[in-house]
Amino acid sequence: MPDQRHASTLPQLLESAARDTSRGITFIGGSFLSYAELRECACRIAQGLRDGGTTPGERVLISAHDPENFFRAFWGCVLAGVVPCPVAPPADPSRWRTQLEHLRTLLGDPLMVVSKEHQGDLPEVGLRAVTVEELSHASAEHAQLHESAPDDLAVLMLTSGSTGSSKAVRLTHANLLAAQAGKAGALDLGPDDTSLNWISADHIAAIEANLLPMFNGADQVMATPATVLANPVEFLRLVAAHRVRVTFTPNFLFGQINQALAQHPVSPAELDLSHVRHIISGGEATVTGTVRAFLDALAPYGLREDVIVPAFGMTETCAGSVFNREFAARDQETEFPPLGRPVRGLRIRIVDGDGTVLASSDRPATAESGEVQLHGTMVTDGYFGNDEATAQAFTPDGWFRTGDLGRLDAEGRLTLVGRTKDSVIVNGVNYYSHDLEAVLDELDGVRRGRLAAFPIRPDGADSEQLAVAFVPAGDPADDSAVYRALVAIRSSTVMHWGFRPQLILPVAEEDIPRGNLGKVQRSRLRTAVETGALDAAVRRSDEVSTRFLGDYVAPEGDVEIALAAIYARVLNTEKVPTTASFFDLGGTSLDVLRLKLEIQTEFGIDGVPMSMLLQAPSVRALAVRLTAARSADAGSAYDPLVPLQVTGDGTPLFCVHPGLGEVLVFVNLAKYFTGERPFYALRARGFGQGESHFASFDDMVTTYVEAIRRTQPSGPYAVAGYSYGAAVAFEIAKRIEADGDEVKFVGVFNLPPSISGRMNEITFTDGAINLALFLELIAPADIEGLTATLRPLPEADQLAYLIDHAPKRRLIELDLTVEQFTTWVHLAQNMVHLGRSYEPSGTVDDVRVFYCTPLKGTKQEWLDHQLRHWDDFTRNPNRYIEVDGEHYTLMSPQHVQTFQATLRHELSLTLG
Repeated sequence: MPDQRHASTLPQLLESAARDTSRGITFIGGSFLSYAELRECACRIAQGLRDGGTTPGERVLISAHDPENFFRAFWGCVLAGVVPCPVAPPADPSRWRTQLEHLRTLLGDPLMVVSKEHQGDLPEVGLRAVTVEELSHASAEHAQLHESAPDDLAVLMLTSGSTGSSKAVRLTHANLLAAQAGKAGALDLGPDDTSLNWISADHIAAIEANLLPMFNGADQVMATPATVLANPVEFLRLVAAHRVRVTFTPNFLFGQINQALAQHPVSPAELDLSHVRHIISGGEATVTGTVRAFLDALAPYGLREDVIVPAFGMTETCAGSVFNREFAARDQETEFPPLGRPVRGLRIRIVDGDGTVLASSDRPATAESGEVQLHGTMVTDGYFGNDEATAQAFTPDGWFRTGDLGRLDAEGRLTLVGRTKDSVIVNGVNYYSHDLEAVLDELDGVRRGRLAAFPIRPDGADSEQLAVAFVPAGDPADDSAVYRALVAIRSSTVMHWGFRPQLILPVAEEDIPRGNLGKVQRSRLRTAVETGALDAAVRRSDEVSTRFLGDYVAPEGDVEIALAAIYARVLNTEKVPTTASFFDLGGTSLDVLRLKLEIQTEFGIDGVPMSMLLQAPSVRALAVRLTAARSADAGSAYDPLVPLQVTGDGTPLFCVHPGLGEVLVFVNLAKYFTGERPFYALRARGFGQGESHFASFDDMVTTYVEAIRRTQPSGPYAVAGYSYGAAVAFEIAKRIEADGDEVKFVGVFNLPPSISGRMNEITFTDGAINLALFLELIAPADIEGLTATLRPLPEADQLAYLIDHAPKRRLIELDLTVEQFTTWVHLAQNMVHLGRSYEPSGTVDDVRVFYCTPLKGTKQEWLDHQLRHWDDFTRNPNRYIEVDGEHYTLMSPQHVQTFQATLRHELSLTLG
């Protein structure tokens, strides 16, 4: 038995594990770090914390971006006696600032530890910050380590609460080590049981996945979530390559692997999975049908049929604390298998609404379901700085209330049957309903306070899905308004939580059930969907969508069939009509990038031009383009116009690209115009193979005016431009007016009329760095150092340096090579060159100037001394409208929902 099994604190655990210098952690995409090396590094960081004035007991936030830097910092905190609290940016970036502000107050002005790579991503909220790299420079030779006691607070783990209201679960050294002993005993683990973790380090499962192999004296492998989620079969490859015997995954990954292997089979010779002992299934309900398909699919690879272990645990119980090792032998005929028995040191009881104990693990009995309550050495004693939440979480006699409904069978095995908390568990992540409802309630197509988000599980689904019921703000019989609300709800959900609702239901007010105190009863809504009571709302949603998207048209031929399957996969839906636009189906700017990668992989094409996806967004249109591209005389003429949204009877809006020439920035914005007015973007020339750059500013304006007139032969017109594009939009409006047509709306997105001064300041290096920043290849904090590094280098070497030092994950997401980056930089440089000689002249009727935080100076200075110069180029007074965000984030996911509402309001005032 390893010595570390006798440890009473985490420092003792690490010290014992470090005695075997051959064992340690393999970080995928990083290095191998023995436990001895990890301890030495942690000693340096502990001393760095002490040198910086951090004292035992203080709280320290650790950014959970990458596991290697995280666990170095985590153990440094543990050895220093300070309390680490893992934190990761939420899916919706707008919540990051609010969350950090909340944690600053809750934890008492904690220090923030972050990697140098992500230091520039931190919003300014007054937190002290230091990088892992800086702390690692301290000497470990005379490090003063803190002597912890078993009952000392060891770590704070955040719950997935709503914006700014996460609770911090208190976990002591004794809690964590009791959990390791319980798991090791329940799973019969030892030194040979190498483990794999890919769950993000801000989740308790990742902390436990680091501690448990140490406890057992075993090796461990750490990967990032993106490594697995980008290609689910990579999970199997990692398990095989590293001879992993124990790992963990929520049920949804089984389904994704089943689907991936069905589409792209892997030879059994490539994967040997015969050594796997346990794949623990937790985080969400285990679906027996999905798991059986997984086991059947992987039997040829040597995977034993008894490896799946359904489990249950919470942050408050140090993750998995209930395990079912009998699943293969007893439970493969059930829809959802029992979760098993509690580990040693944990007790379970089932309690009815009156507080009567119906059954317990001490006295198993088959009984009706009730609330699941827990008691044991691995259970938290409450929430840091939140006495109210702690009091609500525990019964008067000290049992923890899980918020889950369940029952125990006669053998003491736990089965969950529901939840008392209002949340949705999608792909193993817990999302709270009221969080999303607060966002969607602000949409102008939704009646305030008349919306509910709740979970459903369609037949055969591998994970819970989200449903949203809402009462339309206007006439429920107005198809256009209802459809616009459906699209807005879907788009806002994707940008806030990162996934699409399975159902969006327009309902009457009486269809949203409420209790005596007016609280929405979401469980009754779920029941209404399951029993068919809301089938009329489902039909209404389908009918309205069909009116705008058209009836379902099945794919024809191999190319359409393959594309339709890719569209459905990217959009996470069963099937797509071949004539509907990818964007009308819900595709976002990030989805376009994934679509591009999947098409290239499926068809064996080196590079699908982005213009092809933007200008032929339906399966049928894209199939024609791809087929033509395969012919010997392939080639398509440059067309600047990208139809991002073509429904609605209102005057179309034409938006001109920013100085980088691309229009992906408009994709998310365009969705909010669905059913109201068409939204077209104008894309620069030079992205396509063999395309020349514009010869002059006038050449660009002429090209864009001709494209606009081909689509809309007569006025009135509405044009707008983002940043550099505002100057182009102004010239377009002048040209159209000179031809005798009316331009009723000219929108300026945060740019003064004269751009030559700024263009003359931008060097080649500046332009390359600006593009890298826009593409999130670098952080704002890197700009100064990169500028000094790059300027002395030849231009080609500058671009190669930026690509070589960019995050590999981001390059894969963008499908970006140094050649493609070079093409883009040269196109952007051409834009700069054209702007250097541009000086505004003449006038238009008026402009709407939307302004936000500038690159330099204050917002008021920017407005007064720069933007108001537009008054010199209009015949009537202008409107200046303040909007959220900074220059580069004006239309990013965190601000697009408020920006679209403001822009659409201004358009309606002008155009009706």
